[in-house]
Amino acid sequence: LREEMTELEATVDQGDAAGRQEEVGDLLFTVASLARHLQVDPEEALRRANRKFEDRFRIVEEAVRKSGRQWAEFNADALDTLWREAKRRS
Repeated sequence: LREEMTELEATVDQGDAAGRQEEVGDLLFTVASLARHLQVDPEEALRRANRKFEDRFRIVEEAVRKSGRQWAEFNADALDTLWREAKRRS
């Protein structure tokens, strides 16, 4: 996993778009293989991670709605603060 991350980082540093795609594929394959080795269903693990993300995003959406402000009015730091709060709450 570390080796694949290092290879991916190298393609990012080089600005190699085709290489990035290949290395991301290798990284995903490696993670799925690791999951199976750990007796974890990789598809179910990903489904759960997606649900967790959706739940947290809904919390952020609700916070933005309750603020009465538009999304565009929130800078990256403000959204990150809302995200951390959502993580804490979920």
